Amino acid sequence: MGNADSKLNFRKAVIQLTTKTQPVEATDDAFWDQFWADTATSVQDVFALVPAAEIRAVREESPSNLATLCYKAVEKLVQGAESGCHSEKEKQIVLNCSRLLTRILPYIFEDPDWRGFFWSTVPGAGRGGEEEEDENARPLAESLLLAIADLLFCPEFTVQSHRKSNVDTAEDIHAIDSCEYIWEAGVGFAHSPPPSYNHDLNRTELLKLLLTCFSEVMYLPPSSDSSNTNPWVQFFCSTENRHALPLFTSLLNVVCAYDPVGYGIPYNHLLFSDYREPLVEQAAQVLIVTLDYDTSTSSSPTVDGTTTGTVMDDADPPGPDNLFVNYLSRIHREEDFQFILKGVARLLSNPLVQTYLPNSTKKIQFHQELLVLFWKLCDFNKKFLFFVLKSSDVLDILVPILFFLNDARADQSRAGLMHIGVFILLLLSGERNFGVRLNKPYSVRVPMDIPVFTGTHADLLIIVFHKIITSGHQRLQPLFDCLLTIIVNVSPYLKSLSMVAANKLLHLLEAFSTTWFLFSTVQNHHLVFFLLEVFNNIIQYQFDGNSNLVYAIIRKRNVFHQLANLPTDLQSIQKALQRKKKAPEPISRTNSQEGMSMEGSRPAAPAEPGTLKTSLVATPGIDKLTEKSQVSEDGTMRSLEPESSQSPAEGSPPGIVSDTESWSGVRESSQPRRDRRRLSSVSSAAQWTPTPEWVVSWKSKLPLQTIMRLLQVLVPQVEKICIDKGLTDESEILKFLQHGTLVGLLPVPHPILIRKYQANSGTAMWFRTYMWGVIYLRNVDPPIWYDTDVKLFEIQRV
Repeated sequence: MGNADSKLNFRKAVIQLTTKTQPVEATDDAFWDQFWADTATSVQDVFALVPAAEIRAVREESPSNLATLCYKAVEKLVQGAESGCHSEKEKQIVLNCSRLLTRILPYIFEDPDWRGFFWSTVPGAGRGGEEEEDENARPLAESLLLAIADLLFCPEFTVQSHRKSNVDTAEDIHAIDSCEYIWEAGVGFAHSPPPSYNHDLNRTELLKLLLTCFSEVMYLPPSSDSSNTNPWVQFFCSTENRHALPLFTSLLNVVCAYDPVGYGIPYNHLLFSDYREPLVEQAAQVLIVTLDYDTSTSSSPTVDGTTTGTVMDDADPPGPDNLFVNYLSRIHREEDFQFILKGVARLLSNPLVQTYLPNSTKKIQFHQELLVLFWKLCDFNKKFLFFVLKSSDVLDILVPILFFLNDARADQSRAGLMHIGVFILLLLSGERNFGVRLNKPYSVRVPMDIPVFTGTHADLLIIVFHKIITSGHQRLQPLFDCLLTIIVNVSPYLKSLSMVAANKLLHLLEAFSTTWFLFSTVQNHHLVFFLLEVFNNIIQYQFDGNSNLVYAIIRKRNVFHQLANLPTDLQSIQKALQRKKKAPEPISRTNSQEGMSMEGSRPAAPAEPGTLKTSLVATPGIDKLTEKSQVSEDGTMRSLEPESSQSPAEGSPPGIVSDTESWSGVRESSQPRRDRRRLSSVSSAAQWTPTPEWVVSWKSKLPLQTIMRLLQVLVPQVEKICIDKGLTDESEILKFLQHGTLVGLLPVPHPILIRKYQANSGTAMWFRTYMWGVIYLRNVDPPIWYDTDVKLFEIQRV
C-alpha cells in the first residue's frame, strides 16, 4: 500500500473518531488498529493529520473515545516492550503509537478535568471486570513510562543486539541487563557501540514522547511550593524504573561525547547529514528535566555523597530519592569529570568556532540546555565543581559564557540566557580558585565587539560586564548587582588589571555615583558599595601588580572626593532628581578612546521582530541569592551570621520589594498578587522618596578610608614628578607607581568577604520556568506544545 494511501486511511480514522458520538468499544480492534497498524506516517504527518481543533472536539464531545484511544495506544507500547519488538510491523506500531501520544498528551494536560486521567487505572479494560493482581492495576502513566524505558533498550530497535544474527534466538527482553547496552562510551562505560542511524531515530522519537509526558508541569502556574514535584519525573527516576542507571548514563554520555565538527574534519558536515544531533538535543532536554530538583528544601548530598540531614535521616539512602540526581551527585572519578567537562566545553565553544571559521562546523543550537546541565552538575556535585576549578579548563567554560552574554545583551528575547550565564559565574566566583584562574593571560581571540586589549581573563570579564551594563537593554538593570558581586568575589585575587579594564571600572563608578542615579531608587547606592569594595580588595591584597588601577584611581580622584562630600540636604536631593528627568539613560554611554573592536566581531543585535519569547519568573535579589562568608588567614571560609539589622549596603530596607519586573523580562501576571508590589524607577516614584536621613544612613558607611589614604600619600608624589620632569608621559608615572609601596601607610587590611551563591526555592522555580521555556521554543518540528494553553510562562512576540 502506498504512503499516500496509508496517510489517507489514517486521516479517515481520525475523522471517524471525531464524528462518532457513540463510544467505540475498546475491543473493536478493527476500528482502533487503523490508527497504528499499517500507516507509514512520520511524526510531522501525525501533527498535520490530527489537527488541534479535532483533538479538543473529541475531548469535549466524546471523552470516552479519547480515553480509549490513549489507553489502547499505551497498551500497544506495553505489548511492544513485552515482546521486544522483533518484527518490522511491531516496530512500526510502537513508533506510530509513540507519535500519536506525543500529539495528544498536551491536550490532555491543558484540561484540568483530564489531568488525572493518566494517573487513574483504566476500569474493566482488558480485565474480567474484577480486580486482578496489582500488576494490572498500575496507573496508565506508570505503564506508559515503564514501557518507554524498556523500549529504549530494545535490541535491534534502539540498541545493537549482542547476539550473532540467528533469527531463532532473539534476546529475551526481560533477561537482558540494560547496563550492557549503554548508548555511548563515557562515564562508567568504556565500549562505544557502532553508530546506527535507525537506532538514533527510534531513540529520538521515544525521548520526544518521554519529554512530552514530563511536560504536564507546563500547564500549571508557577508556584514556589517545592512540594510540587512532577509526578511523571518522580516515578520515572525512582527505583521502579529498572533502567534508571543505564538510561541516565546513556543520556549523559551521548551529550558529552557528541562532536559536531564531524570527527575533526572541517566542512565534513556538508557531506554527511548528522543524524546524531537531534538525538543529542532530545537527550540534553530529557536530562535537564529529570534533574529539576530543588536542593534548598531537601537534604542535599554534600561533597562526599552523604546527606546533610539530622541524625533522624540515617535510615534513608544517601542522596535524594530522584535516582538521576542521586547518580549525578555521586560521580567521582577524575576521568569521568574530565570527559564531562571536555564535552561540555567543546559544545559550548562550538558557536564561537563558527564565528571565525564560518560554516566549518555544524552550528549547534542547544547551548542553553548545556548551560542548565553544567549548572546542575556544579550544584549537585561539589566534587565536580572543585574539579572544574582545579585546572585552567574552567576558562574553556568562562570564555563561551562571556561570548553569549556579550552577544545576547541587546536582545530582550534572550534575557534568560543572560541570567543563567551570570548565575553560573556567580556560583564559580564563590570559590577562591576561580579568582586565581582568571590571572591566566587571554590569548585566544574570540571575535567580540569589545575593545582590543592585552591582558588576562579577568580583564576580559570586566570589559564584557562593563559592556553589558553600558549597552545592554533596560531589562538587564537588576543583573547589575550580580555582575558586580562576581567582580567583588574575584577581586582579592587579581594580580594585574590592564589599563583598559581599570578605566572601565572607574567609568562604572563615575556613572553610578552621579547624584541623580544614587537618589533615584532605593538600592542604586549598593552598586557604589560593591565597586568601592573591589578597589579596596585590590589595593589591600594586590597592590604590587596593579599600578594601572592605582593610576586610574589617581586620575579620577575627583569622583572619590565627590562621594565623600555627597550633599545630604533636601534641596540638593531634589535638584539632583530634577536632573534625572532630562537624562533617562541608566548609565551614560562611554565615550571611550578605544574605538577598535576585535576582528570579525558583530555588534549585539536586538531580537528580530516577531521573535517569540517566554516569560520568566522573578529571581531573588542578591541578598537572598548569596550568603556572606569570610576568608580567614589560612584561606578557609567561615559563614557569617546574617546581621539582624541589615546594613544599607546589603539588601533593601524592610517592606520594600526590589524590582522584579526587569529581572524577569516578564509581565507580573505570572506571580501571585501579593508579590507584585515592586519598585522600579517609574512605579515607585509615588511610594518612595529619598530623604536626608536615608542618604546619611548609607553615606556614613561608604568604605572610602583606604582610597583616601592612598590618594593622600600618592597624589603629592605624582604631582611632584610631573612638575620636576615636566611630564605628560604616563609611562614614567606608571613606572614610579610600580615601584612604590604603601606598607604601613594604609589602614589595617579588612577581612575578605565573599558572597557565595546559596540554593533557594526562588532560583529553583526560576530554573524550572527558564528550562521549560527553552524546551517549548526549541521544539518546533513538530511543534509539540505550540498553541496549547500553557500556564507556567507566557509566550510573547518581541
